[in-house]
Amino acid sequence: MLAKVNSCTLVGLDGVLVEVQVDIYTQAQLPSITVVGLPDTAVREASDRVRSAILNSGLTFPRGKLTINLAPADLRKEGPAFDLPIAVGLLAASGQVQADLAEALFVGELSLDGTVRHVQGVLSIALAARAAGVRTVYVPQEDAPEAALIPDLTVIPVASLARLVTHLRGYHPITPYRQEMDVQQLLQEATYQVDFADIKGQEQAKRALEVAAAGGHNVLMSGPPGAGKTLLARALPSILPPLSLEEALELTRIYSVANLLPSDTPIVQQRPFRAPHHTISYAGLIGGGRIPRPGEITLAHRGVLFLDELPEFGAHMLEMLRQPLEDRTVTLSRASGAITFPANFMLVAAMNPCPCGYYGDPQTPCTCTLSQVHRYQKRISGPLLDRFDITVHVPRVPYDKLADAGSGEPSATIRERVMAARERQRHRFREYPHILTNADMGPKEVRAFCQLDEAGRSLMATAMKQMHLSARAYHRVLKVARTIADLAGADRIDVVHLAEALQYRHRPFDPDA
Repeated sequence: MLAKVNSCTLVGLDGVLVEVQVDIYTQAQLPSITVVGLPDTAVREASDRVRSAILNSGLTFPRGKLTINLAPADLRKEGPAFDLPIAVGLLAASGQVQADLAEALFVGELSLDGTVRHVQGVLSIALAARAAGVRTVYVPQEDAPEAALIPDLTVIPVASLARLVTHLRGYHPITPYRQEMDVQQLLQEATYQVDFADIKGQEQAKRALEVAAAGGHNVLMSGPPGAGKTLLARALPSILPPLSLEEALELTRIYSVANLLPSDTPIVQQRPFRAPHHTISYAGLIGGGRIPRPGEITLAHRGVLFLDELPEFGAHMLEMLRQPLEDRTVTLSRASGAITFPANFMLVAAMNPCPCGYYGDPQTPCTCTLSQVHRYQKRISGPLLDRFDITVHVPRVPYDKLADAGSGEPSATIRERVMAARERQRHRFREYPHILTNADMGPKEVRAFCQLDEAGRSLMATAMKQMHLSARAYHRVLKVARTIADLAGADRIDVVHLAEALQYRHRPFDPDA
């Protein structure tokens, strides 16, 4: 007897429907199980898990020659999510379950006792089901809140195979899961570990981060050890606007596929802050593997990627960031095809000015030679430095500011100004759906929205000559100036906005300075 059950597999961040076809040939002399359709090891092992789960659930495992086909056959299948649909297919083919399965989709890993365990990528699976016209999805009980984020779907939480069989037989129906939480309110109530009010001094660096947050710009902080570069970077998410529902769902897909979704909430509540160590591998940073998975730059999507001790990262690793910084996506090519992951993040990096860390410090003398300082700073290539919109020096904090009992401006106040600037950008780019912030503008948009008056053009011409700015740097200065004008509530870029933007450009190492 033949039975067909709908399931789903992941290709990148997208779900692709798979039809699990189960055929039982009872006249075979020897019982056997064959799984075909490009299964990986976890899928091939499903037959052993399914056998034990069916028997331990008080059901009968069918005898005969069992053939399980996962269609389409040319698509690689991986992971244990096919356990539940294979079990349902075997029970349906053997006549132990008689139900209409054509409009339903099943995913779930089975324990040997029949318990249904968590699987990754449930949100992508639910989206694929809805797009294919499937209106009922059977998912592990702990994954039901995640699947219920997608409207117009009936989500059936499955705790065990035995409980699912009673539901399919009509004896004891499972109540569909209903999403009761206010997701919008949940996003507005995001909490942060570090607040700008807790950071003493560093007004210039705080201002630079405010500009960066308002326009989505990349930032490079340089200064002696212990000046607060890492603390400033960790406080940056607290002044970014709260996630919109669309952004939160996009992030939840990524973290669900990467199996990093928090266990206490079905949705990502705040913008990500990723801080990989400098020993990270290429696949860990950019993404990859035999079956490509998101890397840190994709996990930082819509948030912050913080690279501490920037010169310690491998040169090849850093150069790999250049293309994602421009395209806001990363494409991983394999023999089976190419997969594109989103990578629209703010790059925030911190570095010491020299190996000992005290070059230019007024109190602690530097023990490095000029050639050592030059070699250390040359670890960061010019093309990569050119992609930092804002470079800011973070000096040592004096004692009187550290001992001050007062607190600085809280993140909530700064966030209000950032959100006001972002709202101006949203209105400006309402006819450009691919542009969210000033940093996303291309040359065409820069020409349209970053016009300078006569005084501004004169200042920019002088800066181009004296600072040897590239064409990319020219556009990035205008983008930063546009953001500064937005923070000031100005419709046009004034000379004062342009002058502040020019102060944030990186200056090459000068041994005579």
